[in-house]
This record gives sequence, structure tokens and C-alpha cells, in this order.
Amino acid sequence: MGKRKSSKPPPKKKVIGKIPKYFDCPFCDHSQSVECIIKRENGIGTATCRKCNANYSTQINDLSDPIDVYTDWIDACEEANRA
Repeated sequence: MGKRKSSKPPPKKKVIGKIPKYFDCPFCDHSQSVECIIKRENGIGTATCRKCNANYSTQINDLSDPIDVYTDWIDACEEANRA
């Protein structure tokens, strides 16, 4: 004899959000104007604002994402404001 099917529906899959590539500029406050480009072969990540042309470059590793470059830029801005 066969087993009865369960009346419970299968569990739902978790939706994983995408990591953004565009962010708000800390200098001109335009939304979605900072683009982060990662060049893994050079080991450099660059964040550039399309409106005010402010830019920031930092060294990256194999696990770095665009959000890491942007947060490094924000941290550098906060450090410069403290000094």
C-alpha cells in the first residue's frame, strides 16, 4: 500500500536580492549617480559620480563587490571629515 500525500505545500524558495551597482553620491546628493566598476585583473575598484565627476579608487580582493568599493569611499569621506 502507498503512503498518503502530505497536505502541506512545499516550502517557498527564498528570494535573494541583487547587489546594486549604482549608489547615491556623497558630494552632490544625486541618487543613483555613482557607478562602481571592478577590474579584477588589476585589483582596483573605482567609484565615479556621473554628475559631479567625483571619483574614488581602492584596492580590492577576489571577494569584493561594488558595495564594498562604495562603503570604502564613504568611510574615507568620514575619516577626512574627522581630521
